[in-house]
Amino acid sequence: MTKIIPAPWLSLLLFAVWLLLQNSLANGILVLGAILAIAIPLLTRKAWPDHVRLKRPDLALIYFMRLLVDIVQANFAIAALILGRNRNLKPALVEFPLDIQADLPVTILASTISLTPGTISASVSDGRKSLLIHALNVDDPQAMIHDIKKRYESRLKEIFEC
Repeated sequence: MTKIIPAPWLSLLLFAVWLLLQNSLANGILVLGAILAIAIPLLTRKAWPDHVRLKRPDLALIYFMRLLVDIVQANFAIAALILGRNRNLKPALVEFPLDIQADLPVTILASTISLTPGTISASVSDGRKSLLIHALNVDDPQAMIHDIKKRYESRLKEIFEC
């Protein structure tokens, strides 16, 4: 089965995104979506780095829901900072030490940080030892590091068991 569908979760995600983008459940749309959901992983498999398996999909779903809530909350917090009268922003570049090393979890962590308003992942150090993060408003860089480790990195370690 893995020869036909090398990444079933990726194929399922591609199929779902395809249907959302097409906004239709016509037979042709369903068939083309299924073909693309199977063909894309097959054709790109050789370009993938060492495959890291999703060990806990249940925790991945919880992670995704937590991320959505955090994005909404951060949007309101950033809007309040920008629109508020007191604009004493404290931007900072923070070097975040990484405990995870695999490509996929590091990429997901960097993307999570960039998706959350007010922060962006600037770079990953050689050897994936740290992640450089630019934040719009940081009172305590150590508290920010602790919060990211607790909210995201530790959960990614559980999801991928790395």
